[in-house]
Amino acid sequence: MAAVKRGRTSSVLSSVPLQILFYLNGVYYIFYFFAALLMIIYKSQVFTYPDNFLTLDLILLFIMALLETIRLYFGTKGNLTEDEAPLGFSLVITAGCVILSVYFLALQTYVLKADVIINVVLLVIYGLEGILQIIAIAAFVS
Repeated sequence: MAAVKRGRTSSVLSSVPLQILFYLNGVYYIFYFFAALLMIIYKSQVFTYPDNFLTLDLILLFIMALLETIRLYFGTKGNLTEDEAPLGFSLVITAGCVILSVYFLALQTYVLKADVIINVVLLVIYGLEGILQIIAIAAFVS
C-alpha cells in the first residue's frame, strides 16, 4: 500500500523584486537623506536662505525620513508575511513620500541640479515599488 502524503501545500506569494526594491530603496534613501541635508546646509551658507523656509525644508526632510522608515518597515513586513494590510498602508505612505519628493524636486526655495537628479531617482523607485505593491496586494487578496 502506497503512503499518501497529507499536509498543507502552500505557494509563496511574496514578491522578490519588491523585496529587492525595498532593500535598494533603504540603502538609497540613506544616501538621499544625507545628500539633501548637506545641500540644504550648502544652500543656507551660499545663498540668502530665508530662515522660515530653511526651517520648513529641514522639518520636511526629517518628516520624510520618518515616513520612509515607517513605509519600508510596513512594506517589507507586508510582503514577507503576505499580508495585504501592512503593504496597503505602505502604499498609502508612499503617496505621501512622493508628494514630499516632488516638493524637494520643484517647490523648495532653491533647487540645484543635484536636487533634481536625486529626487528623480527616488521618484522612479517609488513608481516601481508602487506598481509592484499593487501587484503583490492583488496576489495576496486572490
